[in-house]
Amino acid sequence: MTKPGEDGETMARGGASATYREVIGLTGPLLPVMSFLARLPTATIQFGSVLLIARTSGSLAAAGLTGGALALGQVACGPLVGRLADRHGQRAVVLVFALANALAVAALVAGALAGLPTPALVVLGAAAGATVPQIGPMARARLVALARRTGARESTVGAALSFESTLDEISFVLGPALVGLAAVTAHPAYALGGAAVLVGLCGTGFALHRTADVERPRALRTPSERGTGPAAPRIPRAIHPLRAALALQGAMFGACQAGITALTERLGQPEQAGLVYAAMGVMSAVAGFSMAVVPSRVGLSARWRAATGAAFALSLPLLWTDGLPALYVTVTVLGVAYAPHLITVFGLTERVVPPARLAEAMTVATSALVGGQALAVAGAGRLAESYGPAAAFGVASLAAALAWLIALAVRPASYTGRTAGSERHARVPERPPSPSG
Repeated sequence: MTKPGEDGETMARGGASATYREVIGLTGPLLPVMSFLARLPTATIQFGSVLLIARTSGSLAAAGLTGGALALGQVACGPLVGRLADRHGQRAVVLVFALANALAVAALVAGALAGLPTPALVVLGAAAGATVPQIGPMARARLVALARRTGARESTVGAALSFESTLDEISFVLGPALVGLAAVTAHPAYALGGAAVLVGLCGTGFALHRTADVERPRALRTPSERGTGPAAPRIPRAIHPLRAALALQGAMFGACQAGITALTERLGQPEQAGLVYAAMGVMSAVAGFSMAVVPSRVGLSARWRAATGAAFALSLPLLWTDGLPALYVTVTVLGVAYAPHLITVFGLTERVVPPARLAEAMTVATSALVGGQALAVAGAGRLAESYGPAAAFGVASLAAALAWLIALAVRPASYTGRTAGSERHARVPERPPSPSG
């Protein structure tokens, strides 16, 4: 075990690159590549389904209903995927859902091209969302579990969360960009077809990787790992403010999307909306990657308050933004707050939940984020149509303010200890899987 302050000294000597090399060393280089390619379809199918249905049916209403059903399916069934993974292990669960998702996305493409009626497309969209294999949360839970089992430093655990959040950010920038490119050059069906292939192949590779054994099914764990009796250990109440904060961050991002879309359309340059999203996502990814250099003496509760406060302050200029150059600058700067908040809240989540329910907790957190975003896109979009882009940006600022108030209101002591039990460090680590790809 390291001494207090040793994390910061190590970071000062080796820098972020050394810490990220340590993170990649936990799994080998192949797993991050597979997990990135396997989570890319999740960022593709939401936007891609809307463009596909709009192109094939000529109805924006049908496209919106299908996209909404897809988001609802993902939000509703994401926690179930995590719960099943905690109980039966990631290998079987991710394998089944990856193949099912590939089939569901392919069926949605085929149905759209065949001109199926809107109700059938909505059902297919819901199936595509419900079968998302949740690769991002699973990868996050797997990497953190590997770090804990090998007795890694807290800075390494934090860097693991930063690394996974950065991969998420890159995927959610690249996914819509690929869909837009396919729509302009050929047809959105190509993007969704590629997504089906990627999730089938790379999701299978992620499921079958030897590190999938890091979290054994609960039935195979020792009594001390399972907790008292056969029932799963309870998740503490301290998790609820974290989930609310993620839902509000999703709402902030969704409202920003609606405002950006409305403003670029008002300026007569709707094609710029995707590039503005990309600028925000790139800055967020850079900020997330840089989180590894934050000294360990800056606690997670302090980081949470700083990130939410920064998001609120940096969102306020959007209310007075009315030109494209100003929009690019304001949104790009705002991206600085996104990934640090995600990384911090996921880090706090890992601290308070029992290890036996880590995958479930990560998928619930992701569902809260996706759900908040979907609701805000719909609500703020209507406000933007009626009252202009500033109304949507106002929703984003309000969501950021509420997230900040939550961070200020909670007691930091609730997140300093490991309420899941001290066995996380006291447990004698088993021999970890080989890091070779």
